[in-house]
Amino acid sequence: MKVINKFSGDLQGWVRHSFAHWRGDLTGGLTAAVVALPLALAFAVASGVDPKAGLYTAIVAGIIAAVFGGSPVQITGPTGAMAVILVGIVAKYGIEKVWIAGVMAGIIQIALGVAKLGRLVKFIPYPVTAGFTNGIAVIIFCGQLNNFFGLQLPRSEHFLPGLWQTVMHLEGLNWAAVGLATVVIVIKLFWARITTTIPGSLVGLVLATAIASFLHLDVPTIGAIPQSLPLPQSIPHWNDFGLIRELINPALALAALGSIESLLSAVVADGMTVSEKHDSDRELIGQGLANMIVPFFGGIPATGAIARTAVNVRSGGKTRLSGVIHGLALAMIVLTLAPLAAQVPLAALAGILMVTSVRMIEWEAIGLLVRATYSDFAVMILTWAVTIFFDLVLAVEVGLIAAGALFIKRMSDLSLGKVPETEAFPPGVPLELSKQIAVYRVDGPVFFGAAERFVTFLRNEPEVKYLILRLRFVPNMDTTGLVAMEDIYHDLKRHDCRLLLSGLQPEVHKLLERSGLLDKIGRENCFETTDAAICALNPDLEACKRGLASNLRSEELVA
Repeated sequence: MKVINKFSGDLQGWVRHSFAHWRGDLTGGLTAAVVALPLALAFAVASGVDPKAGLYTAIVAGIIAAVFGGSPVQITGPTGAMAVILVGIVAKYGIEKVWIAGVMAGIIQIALGVAKLGRLVKFIPYPVTAGFTNGIAVIIFCGQLNNFFGLQLPRSEHFLPGLWQTVMHLEGLNWAAVGLATVVIVIKLFWARITTTIPGSLVGLVLATAIASFLHLDVPTIGAIPQSLPLPQSIPHWNDFGLIRELINPALALAALGSIESLLSAVVADGMTVSEKHDSDRELIGQGLANMIVPFFGGIPATGAIARTAVNVRSGGKTRLSGVIHGLALAMIVLTLAPLAAQVPLAALAGILMVTSVRMIEWEAIGLLVRATYSDFAVMILTWAVTIFFDLVLAVEVGLIAAGALFIKRMSDLSLGKVPETEAFPPGVPLELSKQIAVYRVDGPVFFGAAERFVTFLRNEPEVKYLILRLRFVPNMDTTGLVAMEDIYHDLKRHDCRLLLSGLQPEVHKLLERSGLLDKIGRENCFETTDAAICALNPDLEACKRGLASNLRSEELVA
């Protein structure tokens, strides 16, 4: 009952708040819908289901998750990560059993949200998330080679057999399909130089379809899409307990991946906006409701989509209304333009997904891990390999075990606290200046288990213009701590707050320097002592004029 009352109260508040931002939500929702249209078709094909299932998923799941989810700007729909799991499940069980597994996955996600386990995703180490994201990108790219070459081959349940099958049939490639896919790839890569108002993927899709139709090219197409809205339907055998036992593992995989990707997308959205932050547990409940309901409308399991969410935010979306508008806009497109979809070449969708997959690879993360710590890089490579050669859920499990071993090795308590003004400031600091300065002391290594606490603890200082981090007792830092430090820097910069570091130890200093973060923060913002940092902000202080060594307390005593 408390959950229902909370949703009811939040819904009323959302309605009132949405009308104040309806212009931005309208622009954000419509833009996200235009971006989502080709991706919904492409990811449905990549999942081994009819293209219409992708559109129905984006419409139904997009609206439900927007209303009941925990992120005000999240856009939900078919994604590449979910397609990687779905294609194997579809090949092994068929679409009807995928619907049952989707309902089961939704129930699991709701249970996780009710149990308040959403926050646990924050403890997944950065190398693990980077590893399985990069692995997903490789699988999506290779999974589109059949459509790129115009080969009409049966889908394989596993990655390597499917890739080998493609290689063995290259003599039958369709050059027309290759040409169309190449056109789409070129447009998607370079269209942004012309304009960002219209997505390059949509332009490439329309142009490739026009070329194929005008020249009557013999290439595989996606086939007809009904010119109607998704209607409720029954799911056969959903009450067969023997079948439910058979599908429990696929359902767990779908729930795990859907939860992880959706929450990571919500975290990314938080970093792009200074408005309301997401509620992890409510986001799981909203995504679970979407996945539990969408199979009854012919859709497939969905997750929060990072790229579409980013487009929504950048285009002005601020409330849940933008996600609802995204779903309604796609519904209008289905009602008006569905007949034209029959002529869309599969090669065009392959071109879109290939570029998307290449952009999914976190090149910066790879470079950061190489420059930072080799142990974190090894965890990412291990997770990447298991993702490609086995499956995503196992990859996360193996990655967490490997990262846990590193965690134990680095284990040390982290002490993070705000230093009282009486201890932090030298004598004579004006009251006005003291209110603008916050000094935090960090004791112990900054490792991945503490990274989220480290970030959250320092973000809520609205009046502070200068934040000094005392790192004298931080002997080392891992990659996730490094990313957390960079998040702090960008958050503070967005709030016009200057970050200063004092007492950097040699290992931490080298890591910040190798990663390039030291140059971003500014070497002029790094000091031997906290007192030196404060005096740099106001060198006219009487204590600073007399000199630190004789007049100010030692850093060790203050710490």
